[in-house]
Amino acid sequence: MAEVKIYTSEDMKFENLSKNHLALVDFWATWCGPCRMIAPIVEELAAETEGVTFAKVNVDENPDVAMGLGIQAIPTLFLFRDGRAVDRVVGVQTKQALKAMIERNR
Repeated sequence: MAEVKIYTSEDMKFENLSKNHLALVDFWATWCGPCRMIAPIVEELAAETEGVTFAKVNVDENPDVAMGLGIQAIPTLFLFRDGRAVDRVVGVQTKQALKAMIERNR
């Protein structure tokens, strides 16, 4: 059973996070209602999905990471492989939509 890891700009190395596999990163903020809605969905997926790293980055605490990726709205979820973004969605997503995003990028 995997858990969603919290990352900051100091330890956010996408190439290490997603080396030889996929990583789904949820960019969020504590004040964001939609972010709180999608958090349990991401946690469920983390518990059910093998071979994928799940992480969260608070954009208020790590604005440099958010700016570097061009994030303008949250929640934004990126899917990384080998340090590169291969997919991205903005806003609340269903569990099925996130599963489909992972599967099409495996």
